[in-house]
Amino acid sequence: MSATQLERARPAAGRPAAAALPPLITRPLLVRFVSVIGAETSFFLPLSVVPLYVKSSSGSGAGAGLATAALLAAGVAGELVTPRVVSRAGYRLSLAAGLLLLGAPALALLWPVSLPVVVAVNIARGLGFAITTVAGGALTTLLIPAERRGEGLGLYGVAAGVPALVSLPAGVWAAGRWGYGPVFAVTAAAALLALVSVPGLPGGRPPGSQRADGVLAGLRNPRLLRLALVFAGSTVAAGVLVTFVPLAVTTATAAAALFAQPAAATAARWAAGRVGDRRGHARLLGPGVVLSAAGMALLAAVHVPAVVVGGAACFGTGFGILQNATLAMMYARAPRGGYDAVSAIWNAAWDAGMGAGAALIGLLAATAGYPAAFVITAALVLAALVPVLGERSRAAHAAAPGPRKSSSTR
Repeated sequence: MSATQLERARPAAGRPAAAALPPLITRPLLVRFVSVIGAETSFFLPLSVVPLYVKSSSGSGAGAGLATAALLAAGVAGELVTPRVVSRAGYRLSLAAGLLLLGAPALALLWPVSLPVVVAVNIARGLGFAITTVAGGALTTLLIPAERRGEGLGLYGVAAGVPALVSLPAGVWAAGRWGYGPVFAVTAAAALLALVSVPGLPGGRPPGSQRADGVLAGLRNPRLLRLALVFAGSTVAAGVLVTFVPLAVTTATAAAALFAQPAAATAARWAAGRVGDRRGHARLLGPGVVLSAAGMALLAAVHVPAVVVGGAACFGTGFGILQNATLAMMYARAPRGGYDAVSAIWNAAWDAGMGAGAALIGLLAATAGYPAAFVITAALVLAALVPVLGERSRAAHAAAPGPRKSSSTR
């Protein structure tokens, strides 16, 4: 089944409320979850291990931040061009290429290498992950009925979140017990084995015409840009958490925190999808920002393990809420055939924020210390309340009596 056929087969948005909701779980969606799990495992398993690997070999905390920043900067660049790649190669071929780039370069880390090699590997893997997330994310949206988009994206978040839940702490634990080699071997295998599921996915191209400047046009759309900025505020903190919590606390505390954060995010993302479909996603933005900032502030208590783990869980809750709410709202505001651009912008906000957090806060942590870095990060997260207030102002204006603009304006 092609992507165009999937789009045509989707129930019309104007279907009467009394009609039964279309099924959410389908065979293509289950097959898609296989590649989701493989890609997310390959990405998150070494995410906090690579900074440890760099610091153990060079003694440089700044080098650890540079490695993470390179991964995420390459991800941003890849995400901005992936919609054009998908429009020419289709979903299936693009996803296969992304998995290959994500997994194969990790094999180079099985031998001792210098920081430039680590950075080069992370650049290649960042490009691969960008392709898998943008192409795969847009394809997933086509496989979800519009009436159940929030719930479906929440379920997708569970499929993506469980590997992070397991892989982040498992990577740190396994590296401490068996060394770095086994971690990097599993990193490669997870992505490469997921390739077997790709032939079972739709291989069509995006529905409708894909303009080359689709991503740039989306970035010029304030309705999408506000939501991307809200999400980016929390991703800055996510980059700080996964990079520097393992360096600031004991291994046991880091493993617990890196488990608590994605566990809370996965549960919150699924719950936010269900609540948002019924009561509106916009009202979840403010609580998501506040919880994210509060969690980062709690991480400053680096000598109190229970507070660090609780802070990671608090941050994860806010992060999961913002993941689902911002993505669902952006897809709802996208024109038909524009899902690739939305996926690219949202994922670019994720990776750009994480990369900026790892690089900039890394420089700060080297001089001011980790507690101060966590508190300053919390303050940066709170700045995302500015675009949230813009969303609330827009919603209040739309609800006011009087003439309104056409709903087709984007």
